Amino acid sequence: MRVIRTGVAVVLVAVTSVAAQAQAKPAAPAAAAKPATADQAVKVKEDKPGLLKKAKVTAAVAIAAAQAKFPKGKLSSAEIEEEDGKLIFSLDFKTEGKSGIDEVAVDALTGKVLKSEHESPESEAKEAKADKAKADKDKAAAAKPAPKKPV
Repeated sequence: MRVIRTGVAVVLVAVTSVAAQAQAKPAAPAAAAKPATADQAVKVKEDKPGLLKKAKVTAAVAIAAAQAKFPKGKLSSAEIEEEDGKLIFSLDFKTEGKSGIDEVAVDALTGKVLKSEHESPESEAKEAKADKAKADKDKAAAAKPAPKKPV
């Protein structure tokens, strides 16, 4: 009879352990975190393929940290990029009654807010133009055929 009780105890401990592990599962991988939030369905754009996989925090965590800076703002765009050697989420918020956008940079490895700044419509347009020029330059460089090696 003692053996049976021990066996039941082991089964109960095993079931309890499995249940605890199921509850303690880590958050979904960053790559699965493309939708920002349920009420603000903005997809996170990757500056280069594979950046979301490098992130240690999910987009939702980064958005929550950024939203704390601008609680009345509505998320208008989200991007993950490498900037000055750091992997960051760059999140733009539009606040009703306020011109321009509020941009928040969140460290994709720690979830900490690195900086936040307000961009006027003029500076926003200037940044968009610079981003487009960089993208065009990168695209042209990628399309350029590799030099042939002499035989």
